[in-house]
Amino acid sequence: MKSDAIAYVIAGICFGVILGWVIGTQQARQAGLAQAPTASAPAATATGTVQQQPPPLDEGRVQALNTVLASDPTNVNALIQLANTYFDAERWDDAIVWYEKAVAADPKNADASTDLGVSYYYSNRPDEALARFEHSLRIDSKHTKTLLNKGIVLAFGKQDLKAAAVEWQKVADLAPESPEGQAARRALDGIASAHAGEAGTANSP
Repeated sequence: MKSDAIAYVIAGICFGVILGWVIGTQQARQAGLAQAPTASAPAATATGTVQQQPPPLDEGRVQALNTVLASDPTNVNALIQLANTYFDAERWDDAIVWYEKAVAADPKNADASTDLGVSYYYSNRPDEALARFEHSLRIDSKHTKTLLNKGIVLAFGKQDLKAAAVEWQKVADLAPESPEGQAARRALDGIASAHAGEAGTANSP
């Protein structure tokens, strides 16, 4: 098995934790939300991705937010909340529609821009996701959620662990004690362990 393949399989064990954390916290809508991963993320495993049942759409919230937007179509807060509501229900295409409206209304909003990128990724549009993350980083080059997500898309969407590790190292250096930094460190440790295991296998009789 090639080096990158070994690293990818073993690192997949810890990447599932990171993916769960990202889905639960990338919007940072509530202070307590960043304290633990949610169960709504697909878990990455050595054999692929395990699909879980998405949570139901909050129809009442959608209706209330649409009422607000009917009278104020460029209300950024309402646009983001509506996009978040669809995102939480894993309705990626709907989330994209509203995140795109939100970033059009507020082009300097790095959080909304990154949420849009994550939605692109989950809609199997990794190149658009990466382009959106680059936009977020032009707004804030130290936006750790963007860097972490960029690494995930590079690893899973582009199968480029080396490039992903570069982004995760930036997160670990910028905010080592943050949830983002700890998640990045787990990924980096997984890659290091994989390579160490490969070296041991190569040296064994």
